[in-house]
Amino acid sequence: MLALSSPSGAGKTTLAKILLMTDNNLVPSVSATTRQPRHNEYDGKDYHFLSIEQYDEMVQNQLFLEHAIVHDNFYGTPKQFVEDALAIGKDVIFDIDWQGVQQLRANVPQDLVSIFIMPPDAKELRRRLENRATDAPEIVEKRLSKAASETSHWGEYDYVLINDNTEKCSENIRAILTAERLKRRRQTGITEFVRNFNKAIF
Repeated sequence: MLALSSPSGAGKTTLAKILLMTDNNLVPSVSATTRQPRHNEYDGKDYHFLSIEQYDEMVQNQLFLEHAIVHDNFYGTPKQFVEDALAIGKDVIFDIDWQGVQQLRANVPQDLVSIFIMPPDAKELRRRLENRATDAPEIVEKRLSKAASETSHWGEYDYVLINDNTEKCSENIRAILTAERLKRRRQTGITEFVRNFNKAIF
């Protein structure tokens, strides 16, 4: 599980989309949320848009791998999809905040790789939030005021990247992903390979 976190506007969603387009073994975790869809978002593709009652029922039935309140809305990762994807050897990419990462680390520490994405500076973060024109001015200000709180959790992540160049940052994430996949404990067939190798010699 590859978790990307950042303040709103730092570029984690764009980076996740680039990774998904260039890596066939990576699939997206589609979060559930109680917030209203934006004009370019679709249910089941960008998010599972739920009522508060539907969300509460999933929480009570322990159907989320993690769940949290973000910007006054509820979010959660449906457990079944992630478990099914991992079972067939796919890696799952998450676009979630620090609260979600903490829960994932508590629930499945051996399967998690976490990356915190920092914007180049505060001025650029404001420019990105204002230019994407998906939120009202008061929402932009709320997201900016929360950025300092979100970035205070950078030390809890396995990796921290500064997204001052999207192409370079995506390349760095691909390098991290390759290295993590090559770790001995994640090479599921290596034990059998070594055993057969030794049998052939002796």
